[in-house]
Amino acid sequence: MRRTDRTITVRATAAVSVLGLAFGVSACGGGTTGPASSSGESVTVAGVWTGSEQKNFKKVLDTFSEKTGVKTVFVPSGDNVSTFVGSKIEGGNAPDVVMVPQVGVLQQFAKEGWLKPLSSTTAKTAANGLAPVWQNYGTVGDTYYGLYFKAAHKSTIWYTPEAFSQAGVSTPGTYDDLLKAGRALADSGLPAFAVAGEDGWTLTDWFENIYLSQAGPEKYDRLAKHELKWTDPSVVAALTTLGQLFKDDQLVAGGAKTALQTDFPGSVEKVFGPEPKAGMVYEGDFVGGVAKDEFGRKLGEDTDFFPFPAVGGGKAPVVSGGDAAVVLKDGRNSAAGMKLVEFLATPEAAEIWAGAGGYLSPNKNVSLDAYENDTTRATAKSLVAAGDSVRFDMSDQAPAAFGGTKGAGEWKLLQDFLRDPSDPKGTAAKLESAASKAYES
Repeated sequence: MRRTDRTITVRATAAVSVLGLAFGVSACGGGTTGPASSSGESVTVAGVWTGSEQKNFKKVLDTFSEKTGVKTVFVPSGDNVSTFVGSKIEGGNAPDVVMVPQVGVLQQFAKEGWLKPLSSTTAKTAANGLAPVWQNYGTVGDTYYGLYFKAAHKSTIWYTPEAFSQAGVSTPGTYDDLLKAGRALADSGLPAFAVAGEDGWTLTDWFENIYLSQAGPEKYDRLAKHELKWTDPSVVAALTTLGQLFKDDQLVAGGAKTALQTDFPGSVEKVFGPEPKAGMVYEGDFVGGVAKDEFGRKLGEDTDFFPFPAVGGGKAPVVSGGDAAVVLKDGRNSAAGMKLVEFLATPEAAEIWAGAGGYLSPNKNVSLDAYENDTTRATAKSLVAAGDSVRFDMSDQAPAAFGGTKGAGEWKLLQDFLRDPSDPKGTAAKLESAASKAYES
């Protein structure tokens, strides 16, 4: 249930262009065109975003209001979106639109009967801009409920070019090369990775990238649905590969003990802060925003990234996360909410936030020129180019009890594995036991 990009503070701003679009008022599953202006209407949008993310999303909402006359209100949901929405529905005060951060939560909402199918207008626009995989993640049964508006690229490794230069290493193309480069960094006086082991979600992301590349997308999909047991040899193999890094103090700055006391922001600081303690940090594209805004780093100059490399002869992985817009049946103005989602489906809506920073769109029709710098353009291009090979964060597809709860399930078991990576087979058995209980319930 974690949201990796909640930790970002982005201060960049951009002028919002006035867009010349006409919108149709759409009911459930329909595409009927209505007046562009709907003065007096109001739409309530709930989501986990705070700080600069909320501020920049409001720029999108403000443009929608300027174009349609529909007022918008953003309500922070907190990280537990499911509990928030359930309580609002029960209290008769449901929001119209919810930005859902997990596939599993979207599926839960649909199965509870809380959602309206998205309009044919949204579906058509999405089909023109989103790879089928993104549409599939928003579909439950045969019904399209969730428009993926914001994405995270979780297959990027961030580093300081100066550290690489001093160690005489270049960006690696394979996982084995990555470990060699890390040891060369350590030999030059700087440990390889700052690992954010205090936050269990970062460890699930490490596992998912290795597993997707090493085991392949078919097994990844089956494991995500628990159609494949966690005791499968492919899981043990991925844990063994991950353990090669976890057990090496040259590769993990300060060793496991320090890693388990380092949260995500702290891991970025260890690489890009005033007193660097590591040469690299693995996480999503949002690392660049933290390095730039918190530590004054210049993206593409003293801060850069390379794709998570291929593992064991597989293809380089592209793991993503994202937020999907859904429309609640019990919202007071779900028709206007549907109109908002139609706007969010357009490239123009995404380009507003792209210009403000701290954002990636999975929409291939969003102009790369809209992004604020070359580094963000590169991550956006890589995400879109991956097409249907993108796989959604596996732990976000799992029940929260297994894939999204601090101190429990996958988070805790991978923290235990970081502490002692000597028994991959035993860890796989524990993961299977926890997963079975969570999926059964």
